[in-house]
Amino acid sequence: MPYRWTHSPAAGATAAQTATELHLWPYHSLPRKGFVTFIVIFVTLISLPLFAVLGRVALWWLLPFIMATVAGVWWAISASYRTGEVREVLSFSPQKLHLTRHDPGRAKARDWEANPHWVRVEMHAKGGPVPDYLTLLGGPREVEIGAFLTPEERRTLHNELTRRLAELRAPGQF
Repeated sequence: MPYRWTHSPAAGATAAQTATELHLWPYHSLPRKGFVTFIVIFVTLISLPLFAVLGRVALWWLLPFIMATVAGVWWAISASYRTGEVREVLSFSPQKLHLTRHDPGRAKARDWEANPHWVRVEMHAKGGPVPDYLTLLGGPREVEIGAFLTPEERRTLHNELTRRLAELRAPGQF
């Protein structure tokens, strides 16, 4: 799943108290190494018709179109990588929940904080921008989390977040 839970000792805390963070990111079906392999295969296959016109004037007419096609595919995949650089980090502590969202092309990250005692995890089966839309309700406003995940991943994340918040609110955690 394109999210990971991390646990680290909080500064000045006892061994029993650890800070918990949830890191979320969009799934990439084509890793960078696969991108290079794809481009090499694509250039090889698209260049095959050029062998039929080697040494002719037609080569110079076809070459710009083939180069433009390769550049267009390169640009499209690179743009997909840039838009997939979204990162969300949800930090848990007994005093506060802190969500930070880093968007590509935005200089400043967006932050949200709330007291975990009052936060609810909401699953909107219908009416959201995506199926099974997941939000955190509490603090100054309602915020989305994991909108780039699949519906199944959002349902699983909903259950995990609900369980973690219940554990955080349990007596003896404060």
